[in-house]
Amino acid sequence: MGQIQAVCSGYYGKGNGGDEALLASLLQMLPADVTPVVLSGNPAETRERYGVAAVDRMNARLVFAALRQSDVFIWGGGSLIQDVTSALSPVYYAGLMGLAQRLGLKTIAWAQGVGPLKRPLTRQMAKRAFAGCTVVSVRDRASAGLLLDWDIPCSMAPDPVWALDSMPVPGLWDLPAPRVAITLRSHPQLTPARLQILTRALIDFQKATQTCILLIPFQASQDLAIAELIQPQLAGPSHILRLEDPKQLKGVFRGVEMAIGMRLHSLIMAAAEECRCFALSYDPKVTQLMAELEMPGWELSQMPEDATIISKRWIEEYANGDPLSPGQIQSLVDRALIHQEVLKDAFQYF
Repeated sequence: MGQIQAVCSGYYGKGNGGDEALLASLLQMLPADVTPVVLSGNPAETRERYGVAAVDRMNARLVFAALRQSDVFIWGGGSLIQDVTSALSPVYYAGLMGLAQRLGLKTIAWAQGVGPLKRPLTRQMAKRAFAGCTVVSVRDRASAGLLLDWDIPCSMAPDPVWALDSMPVPGLWDLPAPRVAITLRSHPQLTPARLQILTRALIDFQKATQTCILLIPFQASQDLAIAELIQPQLAGPSHILRLEDPKQLKGVFRGVEMAIGMRLHSLIMAAAEECRCFALSYDPKVTQLMAELEMPGWELSQMPEDATIISKRWIEEYANGDPLSPGQIQSLVDRALIHQEVLKDAFQYF
């Protein structure tokens, strides 16, 4: 059996740490006889970081050429098929999937978080695209339930980032300890008033715990301005950590006592590295993670308006909260590797 070429499509090369972690997980899990070609928002950066072929995801001619030269199309992972942030997202991804299927490629929907899908047209497009896939894997119960309603068989497993290798972060251990990581992102639910309350709570929390606060922008375009707004208000030691490598991004949580975050993959990475977690949910995918792991936190829309209540809850969690046990983490990692088995099964027929 010779080399198999696979086009990998996701929200890659767009500066989002969570999506880069999904790409790194996919590349880590691909069988050795598969040559990936990544559709990327920044092909040069993707080529340099991962040592793989990459083409501009918005260049129709190059994308079409890559599909024509390939055997397989891999779609994922993450929340690609949802129309909350934009109706264009499912149209783009379902359109690509449809094209790959028409060109006769074997198609894999991998580690998907499906929905929410509010519009009848995007639901219809998504249903058709998933129905044409050779294999489908999803990362949560809600996605599996939606596909079940559509009579589309799928495998369900925890997010593949649970199984991503982590790497140490140079200089992290030189920073004052103990450390607490904060990952906030811009979102309509994080109103200026709520951000002010959270900042006040963080100031009080730091004063009480004497911790070094690490502000970690997972996507600089959405998160950096918030980090830069908060940092000057903190009296104790604090650092803004900008990490591009997803394995280092996961590795940073090895040296952190607690993580307070909005971003799904910051919470997964932190929990996977035996870190206490407190979630601030802006999205059903974060709420689902909280429910599945019994992770403490609030929906942003229901967060207390009193900074003192918030800081007291964080202090309590910092002092007495429990991270996941090594056994729980290993179970999640083992189950996340089902996504790897899905890939192996899909490629074994070549």
